[in-house]
Amino acid sequence: MNNDTPTYKPTLAQEAFRWFYSLLLLMAIPFAFVNFLLKGKEQRKQSGRTCFERFGLVAPVPKKHGYLFHCVSVGEVVAASCLIKRIMQEQPDVQITVTTTTATGSARVTDMFGDTVHHFYLPYDLPVAMSAMLKRVQPRQVLITEVELWPNLIHTCWKQGIPVVVINARMTDRSSRRYKKFPVLFEPLLRKLTHVCAQGDRDYTNYLFLGMEKEKLTLTQNIKFDQAAALTAAKSDFLGLANAERYVLIGGSTHEPEESILLGVYKALKEAHPSLLLILVPRHPDRFDTVSKLIEKAELTLVKSADNPVINDDCDVLLVNEMGRLNAAYDVADIAFVGGSIAQRGGHNALEPAAKQLPVIMGTSTHNNPEICSKLAESGGLKIVSNEAELCNQVSHWLNHTEERKQAGLAGHHTVTKNSGALDKTLVVVNSILHS
Repeated sequence: MNNDTPTYKPTLAQEAFRWFYSLLLLMAIPFAFVNFLLKGKEQRKQSGRTCFERFGLVAPVPKKHGYLFHCVSVGEVVAASCLIKRIMQEQPDVQITVTTTTATGSARVTDMFGDTVHHFYLPYDLPVAMSAMLKRVQPRQVLITEVELWPNLIHTCWKQGIPVVVINARMTDRSSRRYKKFPVLFEPLLRKLTHVCAQGDRDYTNYLFLGMEKEKLTLTQNIKFDQAAALTAAKSDFLGLANAERYVLIGGSTHEPEESILLGVYKALKEAHPSLLLILVPRHPDRFDTVSKLIEKAELTLVKSADNPVINDDCDVLLVNEMGRLNAAYDVADIAFVGGSIAQRGGHNALEPAAKQLPVIMGTSTHNNPEICSKLAESGGLKIVSNEAELCNQVSHWLNHTEERKQAGLAGHHTVTKNSGALDKTLVVVNSILHS
């Protein structure tokens, strides 16, 4: 832990604005809290999470002075997982604490780490809540994954001399322009951060644009390449489909209206390819029932993974209505569509199917991971489509040209392995801060 007295002194205007932000947040918390109680009731019951965690009343850690990782949801948990595992391997006696802000993120922490890490929801970003949480955890270092910069969390760490590092840091052009308009809030955030590990050239440039000091900024590239490269090459037999003589099109992490589009593609191709199976994996579990009704409305034969079924030849659509099964489902697919890309959500992780040697298709919305998508597209492992007709044509082409499909999958896999290395670079930064 860094106990040096902070040399930076925020201006009166900056402090006043932080307190104004805190007041607005305090006024909004009753509504956010009710929403939290309603949306995550079942997940919290299963995971043992309590609503008091949102106010900093978290369970004390088994051992203090460890690492505190903050991961917003599933994607950030997965991205941070390889760094967490490496630290656990190299420093087995050090406590790891992981916080999330969503029930799905919490479930993924439990699935991946069980009770080997300490876990709770990140408190609301109020000074008193953050102080209470940090008092119970007393971390040696706080590592924020990708993008979530909470002013009072960072301020409280800074006041207590706890280094804060943003790992796999993402900063879109849109976000940087927005933050630039509010320097009274964002400038103190940058000054109080210990270091930023940027995931790409765009993110590195945007942090510089916002005024981040160059000596506190490292271009590590995207740690998701390392995470994807670590995926086992051995294929799992998801629901007995590994040896089934069927073509499998999977829609991973889908949003509305992507399921409807994929159902349309399936119906258009089914006659020419009668063995085709569509697997749908919605991004959010609260949409499982909605997607199920869409499939039934399309008059297609539906099977749900949670029913532990055997997938017969008459099954048209397999709905994966369980969390944490996407990677296993990728194992039995031939072509992958990655969601959030036609739905204008910025696109989800294309590296996971690429690591499984699957050719990947996405829509035009890829701003969450532009360099990943650019590198995959340049290699031929990813095709970008604009609408349902283009998606249907690309799927049809790969179904009719087996060798091209396989070559696209191999190209994507090569891109994943070639661009690994961010994990080691990030560890260098984390360790250098620890020993400074």
